[in-house]
Amino acid sequence: MRDYHISKHNSFYAVGLSYKKADAEVRGKFSLDVPAIDHILGKAKEIGIDGLLAISTCNRTELYGFAQHPYQLIKLLCDETHGTVEEFQEVAYVYKNHDAISHMFKVGTGLDSQILGDFEIISQIKQGFYRAKKHDMANPFLERLCNSVIQASKRIKNETELSSGATSVAFASVKYILDNVDDISNKNILLFGTGKIGRNTCENLVKHSNNSHITLINRTREKAEDIAGKFQLTVKDYGDLQTEIRKADILVVATGAQLPTVSKALIYPKKPLLVLDLSVPKNVSDDVKELDNVTLVHLDQLSQITDETLAKRKEYVPKAEAIIEKVKKDFLKWLETRKFAPVINALKDKLNTMKTEEIDFQTKKNEGFDQIQAEIISDRIIQKITKQFANHLKSNEVDTDDSLELIQKVFQLELHSK
Repeated sequence: MRDYHISKHNSFYAVGLSYKKADAEVRGKFSLDVPAIDHILGKAKEIGIDGLLAISTCNRTELYGFAQHPYQLIKLLCDETHGTVEEFQEVAYVYKNHDAISHMFKVGTGLDSQILGDFEIISQIKQGFYRAKKHDMANPFLERLCNSVIQASKRIKNETELSSGATSVAFASVKYILDNVDDISNKNILLFGTGKIGRNTCENLVKHSNNSHITLINRTREKAEDIAGKFQLTVKDYGDLQTEIRKADILVVATGAQLPTVSKALIYPKKPLLVLDLSVPKNVSDDVKELDNVTLVHLDQLSQITDETLAKRKEYVPKAEAIIEKVKKDFLKWLETRKFAPVINALKDKLNTMKTEEIDFQTKKNEGFDQIQAEIISDRIIQKITKQFANHLKSNEVDTDDSLELIQKVFQLELHSK
C-alpha cells in the first residue's frame, strides 16, 4: 500500500499506548488532562508540526499528527507527562500513514476498546478535534479523517449490534457488585466522583440493584446534586468523605485525579468494605489492600468480565470491518484527489486556453467554420485527456509526486492552489 501524506517531507503518525500492553499504572503516567492537551498543541504549533490531535482516556493515550519523525510526537507526549521515553517505548505503538489512518478507524469504532463495541471513545475523538481546532492545529486532512471515523462509528451503531446490550466499564462494575455482594438492596453504597464513568455507574446501580441507600460525593457539590436529583439520591460534602466511607459497605471511586484520592487512613478496617477503583491513574492507594476486611478491585480486572453480550458482539465484527473499509476507501479517494486536484485543474485551464486560441484562429481563417461543433468536440477531448491523467495519478503503480512534477513541467502549468 502506498504512503498517503500531505507534504513530501512529513508523514502522518499515530503514536500511543493502550491497555493491551500498558497496565493502569503505566497508563496513568502518560494520561493527559485538558490543560496538558492544550499545552501539547501549543508546543506542537511552536515547533512547526502541521496538524495534531490528542486523545486520553482510562484505556489509552494517543497523538495523531504530521511530523518528519515519530520521535517528535513521542517527545511532546513524554515532556508533558510523568512517563519517560524509555518507559513509553516498552509499551508503545507507532503507526505511519495508511496504518495510522486504519488505526484511528479501529479505535473510533470501538473495535480496539477494552470492552468490544464500547463507543465512549468517539466522544473523545470529537473533543480532541475540537481542541485541535481551537489551537489552529486541525488541518483539512485531520478534519476529513475525524468526520470519516465519526461517520463509520454512526453507521456501525445503526447497522450492526456491535454495541448492543449494556456492556461498558460502568456496567461491568455493577455486574461485579451484583455477582459478589449478597442482599445488595440493603447495603450502603458510596459513589465518589461523578464524571462520565461515575454517572453511568450510578445509573446502572439504580437500575439493577433496587437500592435506595446510595450516597454521592464530588469535589464540586453541584455536579453531584445534578445526578442525585435525577435518581433521588443523597449528596454529602467532600469534607464528609471519611465519615461516609466508614458507613459504606461498597465504595465506588470514579474521580479524575492525577494522584490517589482514597488512602488507607480514610478507611475504617473493622467491617467489610468492597472498593471499586474505576479511575486511571489509580485513585485508590495500593496500601488499602493491606487491610484485612477490604477487597480492592481495579478497572482492568473489571474489564476482563465477559458475558454472553460480548460473545454476541463478536459476531458483528466482520460487518463493522466492512463498513470501515467502505468509509476509509472514500476517505483515501478524497485524499488522493485532493493531492492532484490543483494540477488537474491547472491542466484543464491550460487546455481550455489552447482550445479558445485555436477556435478563434480557425473562425477568422475559415469562413463558415462551425464554432459550436468545434466547442463540443474540443470539450469532450479535454475531458478525456484530463480523465486519462487523473486515472494515471490514481494508479498504485506510479509515483504520484514524480508524475505531478512531470505534468507541470511538460505543460508549464501555474498552480493556483491554497
